[in-house]
Amino acid sequence: MKYLIDTQILIWFYSEAKKIPLPIVNIIQNPENNLAVSVASFWEIAIKSSLGKLKLPFDLPQMVEETLSNNIDILGIEVAHIFEVSNLPFHHSDPFDRIIISQAISENISIISSDKEFDNYNVKRIW
Repeated sequence: MKYLIDTQILIWFYSEAKKIPLPIVNIIQNPENNLAVSVASFWEIAIKSSLGKLKLPFDLPQMVEETLSNNIDILGIEVAHIFEVSNLPFHHSDPFDRIIISQAISENISIISSDKEFDNYNVKRIW
């Protein structure tokens, strides 16, 4: 299966894994699953960290390295993803969440997220 991991889940996975239900941890740790995280998640983490709104267990370059070493791909932002954003209704105003939703729709993959707002879009949310 293919999954796109939401920013909050990525942060919890590295700092507060107990907040993630065991079945979701199992999905993330299953080597047969094709996992990705948006580059927008790292962008969001960089901004929140620089503003002092987020404390990480390690610095951003280490987080990227750890993500890749866990066989989680980094999904870049493509023009098709941006076009998809323009088609989204405004149920959610967070620009990072909107691009992640657009990527999931464009790439036809499920999102692992605790954010119920994602259910207002044409995307499959796991959790």
